[in-house]
Amino acid sequence: MRALWFGILMICGLSLQAHEVRPGYLQLKQIDQQTYEMFWKVPSIGDAAPKLRVVLPGNPEITQIGRPQFSGTFIVFNYHVKFKGPLSGQTLFIEGLKKTLIDVLVRIEYLTGEEVVFMLQPDKDQMVVPGRTTTWDVIKTYTYLGMIHIWMGIDHLLFVLALMIITLGFKKILKTITAFTVAHSITLSLSILGYASLPGPPVEAVIALSIVFLAVEILRIQEGKQTLTSRKPWLVAFVFGLLHGFGFAGALTDVGLPQTEIPLALAFFNVGVEIGQIAFVIVVLMALWALRKLNWKKGSYQKIAPYAIGSVAAFWVVERVVGFWG
Repeated sequence: MRALWFGILMICGLSLQAHEVRPGYLQLKQIDQQTYEMFWKVPSIGDAAPKLRVVLPGNPEITQIGRPQFSGTFIVFNYHVKFKGPLSGQTLFIEGLKKTLIDVLVRIEYLTGEEVVFMLQPDKDQMVVPGRTTTWDVIKTYTYLGMIHIWMGIDHLLFVLALMIITLGFKKILKTITAFTVAHSITLSLSILGYASLPGPPVEAVIALSIVFLAVEILRIQEGKQTLTSRKPWLVAFVFGLLHGFGFAGALTDVGLPQTEIPLALAFFNVGVEIGQIAFVIVVLMALWALRKLNWKKGSYQKIAPYAIGSVAAFWVVERVVGFWG
């Protein structure tokens, strides 16, 4: 009973974090010497946008194109912007960013074909626009995006946690997590490069369902039953990892990729995901070691983890399925 109540409390604490903290996306595309098309996508809060305002340098003429559009969990604005001078070397600022948890990926495309990619964050809400992006800028930006996505993606982390609880022994854990990594890397790459795709909402719902499955498997294993998951956790990790890769691809698509550096950005987004995942695995291994030293597996307390994980994931399944018609 205590384990069940713990699961309910977990729902209350985590349901609002079922998805990662979504980054905003600002694109400026130059169409002549003075004019740019501006695409501004911000995470929605219900039916409203956060109070963020792009402050462009030089007091340019700004004309809104059409009305704001809802796109999934984002609101999209389109503008024509006419500057009085060159954009490079000027300071771009996002007012209100300090009061949020939102990061904003900025991409600027010049007539010359050069692209600028950089990140604005709550503690760094303005930047001097460079004339071009270096390879190091792309590596740094997309590695960071990958790390943030996995750390803020509670559903992905719960899946990895459940795998680790099921898998006993460091070598077996390493094999299982490697299988998950290889699988989601495959579908992430295929999806971003346009060779495979699945609709986002069903993918998110089945990802949550995969976590419920693992929670049930933990309980069955604790009862002494032999299952495919207990015998070959790496196989289950690989199969579900293919699905999770489509979820990662959806997040990366939301923020966009520099068109001239797609392979590089994709590779280092994946690197960032893996760095974040490895850091999480290390923390969990240390926590599990400490809990085992405290005889955590004795008595009813061993059921806390599967009940908590399963309860939260079941809530997400319902929430995401209902969202199909929201």
